Amino acid sequence: MEIKQIASILKAPAPHMVGDGFRVHNFFPGGYKIEMSPFFLMDYGSKIEFSARKNPRGVGIHPHRGFETVTIAYHGAIAHHDSTGKSGIIYAGDVQWMTAARGILHKEYHEENYSLTGGSFQMVQLWINLPSKDKMGKPGYQSIKKAEMANIELPDQGGKIEVIAGNYQGITGNANTFTPIHVYNARLNKGGKVNLSFPANYNTGLMMIEGEIEVNGKEIAHADSFVHFQNNGTEIEIEALSHSVILILSGEPIDEPIAHYGPFLMNTAAEIQQALSDYNQGKFGYLEE
Repeated sequence: MEIKQIASILKAPAPHMVGDGFRVHNFFPGGYKIEMSPFFLMDYGSKIEFSARKNPRGVGIHPHRGFETVTIAYHGAIAHHDSTGKSGIIYAGDVQWMTAARGILHKEYHEENYSLTGGSFQMVQLWINLPSKDKMGKPGYQSIKKAEMANIELPDQGGKIEVIAGNYQGITGNANTFTPIHVYNARLNKGGKVNLSFPANYNTGLMMIEGEIEVNGKEIAHADSFVHFQNNGTEIEIEALSHSVILILSGEPIDEPIAHYGPFLMNTAAEIQQALSDYNQGKFGYLEE
């Protein structure tokens, strides 16, 4: 078994606001030009305190086509609605997995009660590319509650692994995916250890949500940084130097051309033009402000 070597440990890029409710650090594709397909985009909302407010902060109606959005909440609560009629609240520990596919309108705001009290807010949003054969499929929605997540307790009271998608040691996560993807939360106690194994060609990274870890017995990663691995070896060893929360991402690359424009992720420029035309003609459905 060969260790999967670290390519780089990346510091959080300067933050920017999405709407007035989401302060995010875009690790990729904007902040760093790293290869993480099928994960196309990662916005990391580092922990921030929002003041109480009667009118919830957030981002208004916007379209998506050609990919999936995955929102993982660590602190705070997010209310969302889409043009298929789906809505819900993402509380701390929950995951919302939305398949935009051929087109969806979406809006997301701080949940009303959270907005009224304010407090800590921390989240990650991923854009996961879809293969060309699925880009114009039917939109879908998966709500994955913390209480329903597959959990694996680690030895010696080291903590636990929450399997969101893919599998860990034979335990499968609730999320249905279009290509092979592993998404876990590792919640480690100080001294807790976890061993990971992914195919050498999978693009793999660790988003440090909280704490400090040692990776492969030599390199240390701190909160708000991203550990990006080389496409070699299969094994990763993690030891928590303090109580730590780590978002673990690994997936088989989608070897297809990418055409990206705003909220559309397609394969060709012509498909982008078609997406704009369809959106302007109201083919993404209807959603009230």
